[in-house]
Amino acid sequence: MPYSMEFVKPAEIEAQSFAIIEAELRRRNVSCPANQMPILQRVIHTSADFDYIQNLTFSDGAVEKALDALRNGADIITDTNMALSGINKKSLHALGGEAHCFMSDPDVAAEAKRRGITRAMVSMEKAARLSSDNLIFAIGNAPTALIQLEQLIREHQLASKLIIGVPVGFVNVVEAKELILQSGVPCIVARGNKGGSNIAAAICNALLYQLYRA
Repeated sequence: MPYSMEFVKPAEIEAQSFAIIEAELRRRNVSCPANQMPILQRVIHTSADFDYIQNLTFSDGAVEKALDALRNGADIITDTNMALSGINKKSLHALGGEAHCFMSDPDVAAEAKRRGITRAMVSMEKAARLSSDNLIFAIGNAPTALIQLEQLIREHQLASKLIIGVPVGFVNVVEAKELILQSGVPCIVARGNKGGSNIAAAICNALLYQLYRA
C-alpha cells in the first residue's frame, strides 16, 4: 500500500517535528524541569529515538550552570569536527563564545603517536592549557576524552562549567559516562551505549537557543 505524503514547507519541518515530539511526550506523561525539556526534545528531534527519555541524565543544576557560563561567553570544546560543524556558531558568537576541536591539529596527532595514547586524550590536555576557565566540553565520540577530562579535573589541571558526555559505542563508553556522573562536575550524560556527535551538538544548540537563536 503506497504511503501518502503531505508537502511541508522547509521552514515548517522543524516546528512540525517538535509538535509530534511534544504530543508523544504528553501521551507518555513525561515531565521534567522547564529548562531540561528543550534539550530532551531536540535530542529526540535529532535522533528520532524516544529512549533518551530514560537515558538522558542531568546533574543537579547542570542546565542553570551551563546557561550562566554561556551568558558569560563560554567556549565549547568538542571531540569531533562533526560536532563542531553542528554547533550553531552564530548563536555562540553572539554570546561571546567560540567553538574548538583540536583532534586534527598536527601537534595533537604527533603527541598522541609519541605517547601511544588517543588523540582525544591529548586534545583534552590541549584544552586544559587554554587561558579561559569558562569551558563547556561536548563529547560525542571518544570515551577516552571523558576519562582524560575526569583525571584533569581531579588533578586540578582543568575547570569545566559543564561536560556533555554522550559518546556512542561499546568499549568503555558506559564506564566513562558513569565516571563523569560520579565526578561531581556539572554534566549532561546519555547513559548507556547511545549518543554521538550529532547528539552532542544538539545539546549544545538546545542550550544556546534558550538564550539566543541566530
